Amino acid sequence: MSKLFYNKYKKSLDFFIKNALNEDILTGDLTGEACISNNSFMTAKLKVKSPCIIAGIELVEKILKYYDSKIEFKKLIDDGAFANSNSTPFIVKGNAKSILATERLVLNTMQRMSGIATITNKLKKKINPFKTILLDTRKTTPNFRYPEKWAVKIGGGENHRMGLFDAIMIKDNHIDFSNNIEDVLDKTHKYLNKIKTVKPNIIVEVRNLLEIKKVLKFKWIDRLLLDNMSVSELEDAIKLIDGKFQTEASGQINEFNIVDVAKTGVNYISMGALTHSAPHIDLSLKAC
Repeated sequence: MSKLFYNKYKKSLDFFIKNALNEDILTGDLTGEACISNNSFMTAKLKVKSPCIIAGIELVEKILKYYDSKIEFKKLIDDGAFANSNSTPFIVKGNAKSILATERLVLNTMQRMSGIATITNKLKKKINPFKTILLDTRKTTPNFRYPEKWAVKIGGGENHRMGLFDAIMIKDNHIDFSNNIEDVLDKTHKYLNKIKTVKPNIIVEVRNLLEIKKVLKFKWIDRLLLDNMSVSELEDAIKLIDGKFQTEASGQINEFNIVDVAKTGVNYISMGALTHSAPHIDLSLKAC
């Protein structure tokens, strides 16, 4: 699964690797140049300090090999596996300067990705008895979106649109900046008839039953996003939609009410908290 994600988004992930290394190292690691000899070699292992769903191993191997192709990388735990405290997900061998120069990027990446995978896995397990799919959002760290969304997949969630370029998602501001919701949808339909590419996924955000009633006639819509609705409002909305569109609940959803939301029968639950509020996992890279 990890390799599939990398292959699909290889260009963007390679771009991230190049720029992240450049951001931290730029013209060179001055400390390493000052106190480590060129022919020093070391073996280091990643240590897990708190239980988690480990994520980022495949990406970290790419980072290390991009910086120094001679580095040897031995994976001991797969992405998506549960890692106990004191476990060792991988061992790395090679030039000491190379390993020390990339250490911080390796840790930053894996600490963040493992945190996202862990919270995603926890919430996904809560709704496993239902058919509801857990999605992320675009509430990601600038220039780190692809690793964050990769971590959601590793944790058992699914990706919403990757960006503005791969789906049409009509939100409250699109509606409020226009005359009304019908006007926005009429314009969208004309746009769809003009473009010659494959029809993108069409998602429309609705805030109440009145807006739902207005969009029911637009049968070319794929999904309705039920925004900031209570559980009882979601139940009424699902009943009104009656299977005519896929449904997505979003807004004010947390670990305490996610099961009640899933019970309403929504097809999707999207949560920005998967990426913007996930705590980092404590990891260290130590010589051995």
